[in-house]
Amino acid sequence: MDLQPTEDKRLIRDTARRIAADRLAPLAERLDRGEGRKEFLSNLKLLAENGFCGLNVRADYGGSEAGPVGFALAIEALAEGCASTAVTLSVTNMVGEIIQACGSEEQRAEYLPKICDGTWPAAGFCLTESGAGSDPAGMRTSARMDGNGWVLNGSKLYITSGEIAGLFVVWAVTDPDAPKGKGISCFLVEADTPGVIVGPAEKKMGQTGSATNAVTFEDCRIPASAIMGDVNDGFRIAVGELAGGRIGIASVALGIARAAMDLAIGYVREREQFGRKIADMQGVQWMIADRETELEAARLLILQAAALKASGAPFAKAASMAKLYATEAAQRATYTALQLHGGAGYIRDYPLERLARDVRITTIYEGTSEIQRMIIARETLR
Repeated sequence: MDLQPTEDKRLIRDTARRIAADRLAPLAERLDRGEGRKEFLSNLKLLAENGFCGLNVRADYGGSEAGPVGFALAIEALAEGCASTAVTLSVTNMVGEIIQACGSEEQRAEYLPKICDGTWPAAGFCLTESGAGSDPAGMRTSARMDGNGWVLNGSKLYITSGEIAGLFVVWAVTDPDAPKGKGISCFLVEADTPGVIVGPAEKKMGQTGSATNAVTFEDCRIPASAIMGDVNDGFRIAVGELAGGRIGIASVALGIARAAMDLAIGYVREREQFGRKIADMQGVQWMIADRETELEAARLLILQAAALKASGAPFAKAASMAKLYATEAAQRATYTALQLHGGAGYIRDYPLERLARDVRITTIYEGTSEIQRMIIARETLR
C-alpha cells in the first residue's frame, strides 16, 4: 500500500497549513480565552470557500472530492494551528459524508451545498445522551409519527458546534419495542426548526473555541421527508459513520501533538543549561526520538485507515487502531513537549499548557480509548 500523498493531496495539505499558519494559529489563544468569535466564524467561512467543508463530498454537490486521505491530511494541518477549528471542520465533514452516503437525492441536493459553501458555519452530529454515551443504543430521544410528519422529543449532550450549526443529524428511537439498537432512525433537522433548543456552551477544560452544547427537542415537528435512510435502520448508519469520524479525531490529535513537538524542538535548540544547549543532552534527545517515532507511527496508521476507506474496503478496525494509538501518543508527545519546556511550559505565556488541555479530550470523544480497544479486540477475534 503506497501511503505517500499524491500531488493533489499535498496541495490540500499545504493549503491547510498556510491557512492554519496565517489565520488559525494567531487566533487560537484568544479563542481559548473566550474571545474572537467573529474571527472564528470568518475563518470557517474562508475554509468553506477553499473546499474544506466538503472534503469527501462530490463536486456536483459543492464538495472538493479530496477523499479520506486528503481529509486526514487537511484536518491534521488545521489542528496544528487551532484544535477548536479543526474539530469543527472534522464534525462538519462527517455530517456531509453521512448525507452523501445515506441521504436521498433530494436531501443531498438541499443540504450538501449549504454545508460545503459555508452557508451554515457548521453542522452537528446529535447522537450522545446523558445515559447513552459509549452505549448509544441506549438512547431515549424518541420520534413518533403524527399525521404526515414526525415529532421529536429528547435531549442530546456534548454536541460539537451546537450553537453555530445550521443542520443536525439526529438519532431517535422510532420503535421502542424493538430489540436494543434495532428501533432507531436517523433524521435531518434544521437548527431553526421550532422545538429545537440549544443550551449554553459547556465550560470545558480545553478546545474552548469549539462550542459544545446540549441540544433539546421539545415536540419538534419535522416532515416525513426528514428521515434519512430506512425507518429503524439508523443505528447501523451511526456505527458506520463513527468509524470515519475516528480518522478525523486521530488527525486532530496528531496535529496538536505535531504543534507541541515543533515548539519543543525549537525550544531545546535555544535553551541552555549547564553551559550547553539542552538539545545536546542524550536524555532530551531520547525523549524527542521516542515521541517522533510514535507520531510517525500514528500518521501511518491514520493514512492506512484513510486509504482503506478510500478503496471501499472494511476500515473500522483500522480506524479504531488509528484513533487509539494516535490520541494516546499525542497525549505523551504533548506532555513531553511541556516537560522539555520546564516551568515555562506550565505558564500561559507559552502555548504548551493550552495544547496539553486541547489534546486531552481526543481520547474521549468519538469513542473513548477503551471503546476502541473493545472494537479492535472484537474485530480481531471475530
